Amino acid sequence: MPEWPEMENYRSLLSALLLDKEISGVVINREKSVNLEPEVFGQELIGRKIIFVERRAKYLIFHLNNGRRLLLHLMLGGLLYFGNDKDKPKRNTQVEIQFGDQTLYFIGLRLGYLHLLTAKQTEEVLSELGPELLDRRMNEEKFVKLLSGRKGMLKTTLVNQNIVAGIGNCYADEIAFAAELRPDVKLQELDEQDLIRLYKAVRDVLMDAAEHGGYMELPLTADDKLTGGYNDLCKVYDREGESCVRCGHPIVKTELASRKAFYCADCQHGK
Repeated sequence: MPEWPEMENYRSLLSALLLDKEISGVVINREKSVNLEPEVFGQELIGRKIIFVERRAKYLIFHLNNGRRLLLHLMLGGLLYFGNDKDKPKRNTQVEIQFGDQTLYFIGLRLGYLHLLTAKQTEEVLSELGPELLDRRMNEEKFVKLLSGRKGMLKTTLVNQNIVAGIGNCYADEIAFAAELRPDVKLQELDEQDLIRLYKAVRDVLMDAAEHGGYMELPLTADDKLTGGYNDLCKVYDREGESCVRCGHPIVKTELASRKAFYCADCQHGK
């Protein structure tokens, strides 16, 4: 599932590709991916322009020049591609938004969605999300206060969007590794220094992943060399049986609260 770095990468790249370009056509191949009748959805978009692309947690918000918003959540398996029919990947597209001879293809929206909303409706959908840990208003002190006194496992806390927003399976494991903590360690067992180390790990991992384009498998455009660059840089996620880059012991895979988790049993510790 795309997480903070993947969606931030999309936001950055799409901001350079879409802004102030008029929407010339809309194709809906799967009605359940949108929240209006396909004909109405298309009519509301054609002739409009995207003037700003915002990211909130795992969502992208496309601001239209009439004040409305397109709210995108890719969920599990969702991907984006911007190009034309000749170079687009051979995959089914659920929604296509055309900008002249270029199209933004929404791929894999079987579980995800693209909804046309008012600004107020968008705020309501996002209102229950927790804070983002790379937000300029977040700092070490606030992070320690946020997690102090909470109960539960580290990984299940990091992926809980109501507590902190934007982190999913992959980066929860990478953050735990960077902090030298097991993903199943109990929060209530961590002291202030552990939480400070965890906060630094969050920032280091997410910023590094975003800088390298996240782990998405599909480039956004035909000449995109950035997207997916972090996939080969993951230290533990999907690395079962491989040698730990820190201590050489094999990475193990387990299951926590119905989620797979990867870690090094030698250099990541409980309390």
